[in-house]
Amino acid sequence: MSAPEWVARALTIAGSDSGGGAGIQADLKTFAAFSVYGTSAIVALTAQNTREVTAIHEVPPEIVRAQIEAVVSDIGVDAAKTGMLGSSLLVETVADAVERLKIPNLVVDPVMVSKAGAPLLKPEAVETLRRRLLPLARVVTPNIPEAEILSGERIDGPEALRRAAREIRRLGPESVVVKGGHGQGDPVDLFFDGKSFTEFRGPRIRTRSDHGTGCTFSAAIAALLARGEEVKKAVEEAKRYVEGAIRSASPIGSGHGPLNHFFRFTTKD
Repeated sequence: MSAPEWVARALTIAGSDSGGGAGIQADLKTFAAFSVYGTSAIVALTAQNTREVTAIHEVPPEIVRAQIEAVVSDIGVDAAKTGMLGSSLLVETVADAVERLKIPNLVVDPVMVSKAGAPLLKPEAVETLRRRLLPLARVVTPNIPEAEILSGERIDGPEALRRAAREIRRLGPESVVVKGGHGQGDPVDLFFDGKSFTEFRGPRIRTRSDHGTGCTFSAAIAALLARGEEVKKAVEEAKRYVEGAIRSASPIGSGHGPLNHFFRFTTKD
């Protein structure tokens, strides 16, 4: 019998979304769509649907730490991503685990506000995120409002966008992707690796099936890094994947519905 093939493994460290559209649930669907074995460490439980977040319960730091250690000690991790982290203490807990356990290929999605407008990162935790977690990241994926907060730069045009990307990279990540969905016109995602800028363009898709786009994008990057892909190619492929998942989504719920994470398996030619 031949030796089994290597299986890529990705870990998501984020909040749980009871509606299944974002957070841990979206990440695990995305990992599966890329044929990557997904594991998870839940940092918060949220009660939410397509319309709103009605409750949040943070997981005790020692349980978050134990989840990460359990996965690393047995299954292993080829890449990881973070999403909603909630508090400064939880950011510290996650950063300590990533550093101590030498978790590779970290993708940081600096989630601050839900699609429905609920705060998911306490204001005092932003500085902890800057100081402790971003220096450990291979990629950080803020949207424009998040990039403004992280960089201190008001983004009102292409040059300001580049300045913000430079400022975020100075905080320590290997590369930065500022997502352009909150900008005007067709979205342009700006990639910066400290040497050069690359723009990834795509059409603006008019839809309400857009819940969990940021989670899905960062999870797709992590999945591709787990499989050994180069960073810029991973970002490019992740953007294509999210566009396809949005285009093929069916309406679910009465608010911002989820993407179709498995469109590659269900969409007929």
